[in-house]
Amino acid sequence: MRALSNNPILYWLMRNPIWGFVIVVFIFFSLSADHFFSGRNLTNIVVQTSTIGLIALGMTLVMINGNIDLSVGATLALAAAFAVDVQSWAMFATWGNWQILPAVCIALLVGILMGAINGFIVWKTGVDAFIVTLGAMLGIRGLVFVYTGESSFYAMNFAYSDFSSMTLGPFPVLAVIFVLAVLAVHWLLSRTVHGRNTYAVGGNREAAVNAGIRVGPHMMINFMLIGFLAALSGVLLSTQMGAATPNLGRDYELWVITAVVLGGTKLTGGKGDIIGTLGGVLAIGILRNGMNLMQVPAFFVYVILGSILIAVLFLDKRFNRNADGGLRL
Repeated sequence: MRALSNNPILYWLMRNPIWGFVIVVFIFFSLSADHFFSGRNLTNIVVQTSTIGLIALGMTLVMINGNIDLSVGATLALAAAFAVDVQSWAMFATWGNWQILPAVCIALLVGILMGAINGFIVWKTGVDAFIVTLGAMLGIRGLVFVYTGESSFYAMNFAYSDFSSMTLGPFPVLAVIFVLAVLAVHWLLSRTVHGRNTYAVGGNREAAVNAGIRVGPHMMINFMLIGFLAALSGVLLSTQMGAATPNLGRDYELWVITAVVLGGTKLTGGKGDIIGTLGGVLAIGILRNGMNLMQVPAFFVYVILGSILIAVLFLDKRFNRNADGGLRL
């Protein structure tokens, strides 16, 4: 351990093992896949993972709290539907490109509202967040189909559908938004009272109550944050597609939870960070991109990620079983 502490890089990798995996797969695909190591492709990886990554930031907060949110994919779809449809409302017909502003604001408010409802129910009923958000996932997805009439909404304003292709200097605007969100949530979790309370609530909820933390409102705020980020992801995804479909965001909750768990966040709460989650998001993005360039069938990504996820959970249980009071085998 002393040797590791004297080598900051090895010590950091031991604390964030997912980044070791990211480095390995990055080197592997750089040597094996044509055009993987091009600047354009590396930028594409960040852009392609930005929508999943935004939600993963919020999921990290919720899971450190000891909760989970399975409704993020449905919330994404509902927000995207509002973002595209509101632009066609008669009251905004003469607004020109400014009609995008109320559309996006309403979409983000819808996401915050869905998160607030989830958090309020978990807070007031004491029902496990897994059950609450599973019901929300089904209910919100049904609401999406009702609102859209089981049809896709297409963005008629080209300024909206062209947004995803915009750049700030050499950097795509979607990548910039994702990086700024990473920095903001990392600061929130590591430098604020709310962040410290997030770990306290997830580590020992009873002790957090005794310490004077208002656990219910605190958890509700984190559910609202993930609702906001899911809605933002839906808006950005709809700009990429130029449309919103009822099935948008399907399986996103699985990808997001996988990324967060790979990043080291415990399902039981109390442990995790944004740096690890960023590694989990990039690991998924690099695997999907590299295997696509190598023309490997997409379902192999599921096999590999599923195997890695099981291995990570198994090793975490083995290394922490004594601290958790687990059985000695």
